[in-house]
Amino acid sequence: MYSSAREQYATLGIDTETALQRLSNIPISIHCWQGDDVGGFENPDGPLGSGLAVTGNYPGKARTPEELRSDLEKALSLIPGNHRLNLHAIYLESPTRVERDAIETRHFQGWIDWCKAQGLGLDFNPSCFAHPMADSGLTLSSPDAGIRQFWIDHCKACRVIANDMGAQLGGATVTNIWVPDGYKDTPADRMAPRQRLKDALDEILAVPTPHNLDAVESKLFGIGSEAYVTGSHEFYMGYAMQKQILLCLDAGHFHPTEMISEKISSCLLFLPQLLLHVSRGVRWDSDHVVTLSDELYAIAREIVSHQVEDRVHIGLDFFDASINRVAAWTIGVRNTQRALLAGLLEPTAQLRQAEMEGDFTTRLALQEEMKTFPLGAVWDEFCRRNDVPVGPQWISEVRQYENDVLSQR
Repeated sequence: MYSSAREQYATLGIDTETALQRLSNIPISIHCWQGDDVGGFENPDGPLGSGLAVTGNYPGKARTPEELRSDLEKALSLIPGNHRLNLHAIYLESPTRVERDAIETRHFQGWIDWCKAQGLGLDFNPSCFAHPMADSGLTLSSPDAGIRQFWIDHCKACRVIANDMGAQLGGATVTNIWVPDGYKDTPADRMAPRQRLKDALDEILAVPTPHNLDAVESKLFGIGSEAYVTGSHEFYMGYAMQKQILLCLDAGHFHPTEMISEKISSCLLFLPQLLLHVSRGVRWDSDHVVTLSDELYAIAREIVSHQVEDRVHIGLDFFDASINRVAAWTIGVRNTQRALLAGLLEPTAQLRQAEMEGDFTTRLALQEEMKTFPLGAVWDEFCRRNDVPVGPQWISEVRQYENDVLSQR
């Protein structure tokens, strides 16, 4: 089947071997919080708050770092390629409680050592939620100087930790700052909170971190911040451009008719790099498991057709507690890779030539014909070469792991 598919793609000048090689060099940052419903290990039974919610109660949730790492290892055994782990600060390991403004690299050494053993890169996030200091709905933009300083110090500590992670693993760690700050109803002053947020970020980013890449993430609205969000898209786009840091585009953080695939090319003209949080919103920012949607194809196409894989960091961000959590990881990552492969197998040169010549008939005809080209056969070959299950064979492995491990929890 692969040999036949390779011949069919070759009729359009597409080399499937080149596509497979490029795909193998695109890592996906796999989010740890799918495995335990964003619980973390600081206060795993505490409420999330800050507009965050996870629905479902599927059995087998990870309760310890060891269980979470075991589940991740199972998912990784079903996913082709070499990837990264995306970790939140609440996943620290400590026998005693450590306040978030006092966390250190040693509290994450277990994760660093595990990533090194697994051959994974590591990304990081401050956790500005699920904490009494976030109960007001304002953190880095709080008018309370004490609350604001607490979160500034937390983010500073996270950048130091991230820099150490990158140094130990021989690369760079992406540290993404997202805060839930906003108001439920119409504010009297829209600028003051944003000025405080800008000042706080300036203080956080003041010290250079050579093994860390800073990113900032916007949001349109949240539960409890429906009328106003301090860190809007316009705020963070301006800030990222001014500082020349990464802008994080989350697929669920915009109006349902506003797609991040449309933003990638524009942002890359003004920013050195981007961070993507690939998710799936259903009617709102609900962080459903990524499926092979038109938008996922469009996001992937924008990355690979412009050959900006080295400038766009792809991270996943969903958490579904209504299905097997290992399966959720597997479905989401494999779908993202499949979408990237579809983009790599498009006749980009022919499409652009037709467009430049004003031949929109050929452009549309080729785009439509490609939809039924044998992508699946090339994908199956990629899985075979990476020694992971082909097609739906992985489902039985997840079921066996559920019977042997998850059901015992």
